Parts: sequence; C-alpha cells; structure tokens
Amino acid sequence: MIKITQLDKSFDGVPALTDLNLHVKTGSIYGLIGENGSGKTTLIKLLVGIFKPDNGSIAINGESIENNMKLRERIGYIPDDLYFFSSYNLKDSAKFYASVYPNWSQKRYEQMLSQFKLNDKKRLSKFSKGMQKQAAFVLTMSAMPNYLILDEPIDGLDPIVRKLVWKHIVEDVSERKMTVLVSSHNLREMEGICDSIGILSKGKMKLERDLDELKTDIHKIQVAFKVKPENPYQGLNVLYKENRGSVDLLIIQNRRDVVENIINEHNPILLDLLPLSLEEIFIYELGGKDHDIQSILF
Repeated sequence: MIKITQLDKSFDGVPALTDLNLHVKTGSIYGLIGENGSGKTTLIKLLVGIFKPDNGSIAINGESIENNMKLRERIGYIPDDLYFFSSYNLKDSAKFYASVYPNWSQKRYEQMLSQFKLNDKKRLSKFSKGMQKQAAFVLTMSAMPNYLILDEPIDGLDPIVRKLVWKHIVEDVSERKMTVLVSSHNLREMEGICDSIGILSKGKMKLERDLDELKTDIHKIQVAFKVKPENPYQGLNVLYKENRGSVDLLIIQNRRDVVENIINEHNPILLDLLPLSLEEIFIYELGGKDHDIQSILF
C-alpha cells in the first residue's frame, strides 16, 4: 500500500501541494488526474524520492521512502521527460538496470524487446520519442518492480503499442500483485484500466474514490412529468440542475436505487438515468459549475 499523509511542498515560498492525502491499495491501479499545473508531477517526484516534502509523510507498506534504498530498488519509475545516457544503446542500458535492480529479469527483457520490435544495438538518442518511451517501459518492467510509478506513460504511442503497454501492466498487477500509480490526460483509457482515481486541483486532493463506486453514485438524469410535483427531488443530492421545456436535466449524487425510488414516486413519463464517464466527472469536479457543462453532459 502507498500512503501519503498531510503532505506539503512549496517552491520559493509558493505552495505546490497542500495537506495532501493519498492511498493506493496493494495490487491495484490508481489513476492520478488533474489539470496542467495541478501538482501531479511534483507529487510523483516526491513519491519516488526526487523531492523531499516540507511536511507530512510518504510510506510504502509502512516504510518511509526517505533514504530507503532497499525500498527504491523495488520501485519502477517512468517520467514524462525521459533521460538516457547519451552514448548508451538499449543493450547498455539493460546492463545498467541489471546492476541496479536485484530482481532484473533478462528473460523478460528479451521477450519484451521482441514484442516491441526494438533494436537494442541502436543508440537511444537516435530513437524517436515514442520509441524512447517504449524502451523505458521495457527496461522498467524487466526490473520486475513491486511498485510502478508512471507519468504520462502512453503519450506519443500509437494505439497498438498502447494496448501492449497496458497488457503488460494489467498482467503484472494480476499475477504479481504489482501496485501502480499512473498520471495521464487520456481519461478514456484511464477509465478502462484504473481501480481507483484521485483528482488533484491546485495542489489539493479534490476527490479520491474507487472508480466503480464513484460511477455508481453519480448520474446524469433526464426527467419529465405530465404534471410536475412541487419538489420531486427532495431527499436527493442534486449537484446540478437545469430545465429545458418540460424536461429537467440533472446531475445527482446518490445510489441508483435511491434515485429511482424517489423520482418514481411521482410517476414520471420520462426517466433516463446514466452513470457519468470519468471525463464527465473530471469536467464537473474541475469547473463544471463555471463552464458550459450542460453542452458536454447532455
């Protein structure tokens, strides 16, 4: 389990993260999402030990990450801004990784090299950005990490390669109980891969929930009545509401059965109720009240 408690981090007196808490269950995939500048990369660099927090704690299975080399040997990290030794080819890099990570698997490296169709004798500086990202993934996964931290791992990859990347991640989570934290702007793919999500906004954790639970409890609804009751939504947590003629358009945060039971008491002639997508939840949580959310959601 990854646990961050009451974490603060500032740069030159400007807060980047404030009183932040985060929980990632063992053997799960956690999606970290947020607007540009929300603090995602700062949080990831704190988690892997590149930065030190001003306050708060970062622990993995109860062990502090600070100055803990044994723990860091079990963490795989792929940043958005990749770095390789300029003179190294992929084969040289593999030797370096094997010397650093005690669980390195040469067999897996050779298998993944073949699957991703990479030339390990070519200098990494000559690879395209997409090929460099694939090379970083092959090296990191061959280190057999217990914890995998990814910052925009599929940015710049074609759909076939993206599918192969997620396949390896999901298999390791299932078979080895690897724990994954991934930051990405591709919310549609995150929705299909993540067990839970955290929405970061202006350096604060705005929302953290299991994805299935979140999508079960928040709905977009269209309702119409032959004769509209005075208050047909009493007892429901209505987050957003507008009226278009005889149809009410709403976002409601309650269990589906609760919503249906309360509204059906008033005999609606129309009741359409659907869970929001992760993209829609993100839009609503990060400014839906201030932007034209209705054109997006309905």
